[in-house]
Amino acid sequence: HYIIVDKRDFKLFSQLQKPNTKIITKESILPWWIKRLPSWGSKNLWFSLKTIPIRGWLIQQFIKVAAAKYTSEDILVFVDSDVGFVRPFNLQDFIQGDQIRLFRVANRNNTQFSLKWNRSISRLLGLPPIDYPHVYVGQIVTWRRDNLLKLYQHLENISGKGWMETLCSSVDFSEYLIYGVFVDYVLKEQSGHYYDDQGICQGYWKNVAMSDQDLENFFVKVPDSCGAVMISAKSGISISLERYQRLLKMITNKH
Repeated sequence: HYIIVDKRDFKLFSQLQKPNTKIITKESILPWWIKRLPSWGSKNLWFSLKTIPIRGWLIQQFIKVAAAKYTSEDILVFVDSDVGFVRPFNLQDFIQGDQIRLFRVANRNNTQFSLKWNRSISRLLGLPPIDYPHVYVGQIVTWRRDNLLKLYQHLENISGKGWMETLCSSVDFSEYLIYGVFVDYVLKEQSGHYYDDQGICQGYWKNVAMSDQDLENFFVKVPDSCGAVMISAKSGISISLERYQRLLKMITNKH
């Protein structure tokens, strides 16, 4: 288990470090030429000696793509920080023979960001500019480490620069889209993935807090296919450990 945090928060999270849990700072993952800028208001910017300044949202995504550099496991499972598991987690549920699950919802890539992302990903991967039809974004996503290593090499072959510098030159980017498109359009049948469009995490994305009753309904309605829930931190909902345990019982008591 790898927990990625800001350097300034390392001491706070270090108490979670165990033999099977590593706390890693963003700063230790990023190359020397990327530095955090002092925070001004709500802006989260990083200074780059090789590219334009980088938004914190993009830094998070680049760090996911860099996962093959700070891990050694063959299978990588990315879990968003707002996710909480409500049922037992079994990695074997993501494996079929020698293939690993890749979340992909076919013909649903029609968000307001899709056009910009598609053009950017096409350029990075050296592919014709097309509208990629599938969605690869989820709160719990599995990748293969060996595919990431292949992605690094592919990016460098296309750009003639280091892969991280190549990514940092992009303003419009989606880590899950670039991996998914790389699998579908470059690796193809050699990717070692099978596709699954079944949601495994029930999410709440709104910036408005749920009422107590709405929160209970949210947990009661968690389908059997979901082993986790995600309530966005932007919703402003604060749940104590005791209350969370009561809400979990609503799920287990359904059966």
